[in-house]
Amino acid sequence: MLTNMLLRRTFEEPLSVADVLERARSSAWCYLLHKVDWRGSFLSMDGRILACWFSAVDAESVRIALRHSGADTQFLFPCTVHEAAEPPIPNVIVERSFQDPVTDEEVKLVAEAAIGCFDTHRVMYARTLFSLDRKRMVCMYAASDAESVRIAQRETGLAVDTIWAFQRISPAMLNLPGT
Repeated sequence: MLTNMLLRRTFEEPLSVADVLERARSSAWCYLLHKVDWRGSFLSMDGRILACWFSAVDAESVRIALRHSGADTQFLFPCTVHEAAEPPIPNVIVERSFQDPVTDEEVKLVAEAAIGCFDTHRVMYARTLFSLDRKRMVCMYAASDAESVRIAQRETGLAVDTIWAFQRISPAMLNLPGT
């Protein structure tokens, strides 16, 4: 079974898609060596927030590969991945944190209660990366803009830390072997 990991970073100087692709390209040998699969990155529209999704046989392989590539791993955490039956292509991230661990059942009940509001604002759920300690979530949605997601989240009373629109950067954009 593979371990999924999410790395979240912030930058004072904005990154471009080309910057992220160059970082991935220069790290590809290290990912290959440690058998780390870069699943994709999500760059905020202002270029100041970057979330990267990896999978590997264990969390330490991801940590080692990222350290060798010079990445700050302070905000790297193992997670489970939950997807909609037919996930749309997401473009907005909602980050959530909880003081106490939450259960899948608690999350499911809140999500089911929010469906009508999401439909009203044309917000479609795509995927959640849920930390193993059950205290952090990164949820991805497809919507016309981040404001639609913000309104839907506020109206349903869901816990929210940040909401941001992103550009997805995929391994296929590198045209490397094995992508």
